[in-house]
Amino acid sequence: MASSGGIFDWDKSQKRLTDLEADVQDPALWDNPQRAQTLLREREQLLGSLGRLQKLDQELKDSLELLELGEAEQDQDLQEAGEKDITALHQKIQRLRLESLLSGEADANNCFVEIHAGAGGTEAQDWALMLSRMYTRWAEAKGYKIDWIEESPGEEAGLKSASFKVISHKDADHPYGWLKGESGVHRLVRISPFDSNARRHTSFASVWVYPEVDDKIDVQVEEKDLRIDTYRASGAGGQHVNKTDSAIRITHIPTGVVVQCQNDRSQHRNRAQAMSMLKARLYELELKKREEAVQASEASKSEIGWGHQIRSYVLQPYQMVKDLRTHVEKGNAHGVLEGDIDAFLEATLAQKIKA
Repeated sequence: MASSGGIFDWDKSQKRLTDLEADVQDPALWDNPQRAQTLLREREQLLGSLGRLQKLDQELKDSLELLELGEAEQDQDLQEAGEKDITALHQKIQRLRLESLLSGEADANNCFVEIHAGAGGTEAQDWALMLSRMYTRWAEAKGYKIDWIEESPGEEAGLKSASFKVISHKDADHPYGWLKGESGVHRLVRISPFDSNARRHTSFASVWVYPEVDDKIDVQVEEKDLRIDTYRASGAGGQHVNKTDSAIRITHIPTGVVVQCQNDRSQHRNRAQAMSMLKARLYELELKKREEAVQASEASKSEIGWGHQIRSYVLQPYQMVKDLRTHVEKGNAHGVLEGDIDAFLEATLAQKIKA
């Protein structure tokens, strides 16, 4: 397959891979570790893309052979099997077309996901927990790795907030590119399991997705612009967790950005992770400015409530999840909450492409 049109430039990629192979064989490469890591990461991504394209090419050949065999032998079952395989292949290619357009500056980076409960006490905190589960189940099903950073439990149930990192792994790549459109307020309508009168409640939670800053991105942060607080971790973690002030909260005074980390017993490691998150948040704000997406960068300052939501999840009196930007709807709300969010991610990406 010499070329795949708008999906992938085979010849150009093969040439680039050849150049990369020569570069990584150079003994002087590791004199510059940052450049070495960047080149190795690019080579790995190219190998994955070329491998997937070769696999698709072989699947197409196999499906056509099956279809031709069915026609030659007038075997209806074989023809239907071939047609089914080609339909499935078409869907794979459509998805790869979307993936090929994940070309934003930070789309290939790992990403942080923060979830915060809105006003409403236990109801909103339970909703924050449900969203946390939805995203982690989606990520795990796709093959990403999850690194938990912070969890602040609610008073009775759920979570006040949660932070975790989604990490590329094997064939699961471009985590920020896929999830960046999920930033915003998510709204839930249901009969409350915490209401003895079984009344319907509306709850809100905010989601913020921002890219991890890697070695090739330089974000300058001055100590004078920071306020650093220590406190006792409040989540699970054994006997140690409530005895030392190991959790870290960093406030970037000029922007008001706040990050926190409590996943490690070491205050120093928590501080390093929090600084990494802070740089990522500041980098994401800069990306938003470059993209002239002012509304997105202001979202963190707006109230988590009516008028700011990007998606509604209705469990009663009917089941429906609707994205208010792309107008994509799914009737199986419970399936969505178990991680079936691909339709929403793909529609958001396609909309950004059209824009």
